[in-house]
Amino acid sequence: MPGLESASRRVKLVWFVPAEALDATREAIFEAGGGRIGDYERCSWYSAGTGTFLGGEETDPALGERGREEHVPELRVETIVPAEKLDAVIGALTRAHPYEEPAYDVYPLLDS
Repeated sequence: MPGLESASRRVKLVWFVPAEALDATREAIFEAGGGRIGDYERCSWYSAGTGTFLGGEETDPALGERGREEHVPELRVETIVPAEKLDAVIGALTRAHPYEEPAYDVYPLLDS
């Protein structure tokens, strides 16, 4: 059974993306070293939802208009990332994502 020492080696990355950019962001993350669980590669999970945002005067939103609250269909995507590859994976996600400021979360994992 893995202990807490191994738990620090992996994190869960969650990001939000329009459906048309799903494949590009997944590919970028997998190429940078994310999405591996044991002997399995390209592992991810996603579901549909609605993202909201209100861009300020200095923004240039990929979807919608600045100064107006937008409601955009998006996918929530999750995958596993080795902690030592997280910076490279986040960089790859940011470059592949169509949004000016991609939304993502990183969660530490505790293996049992």
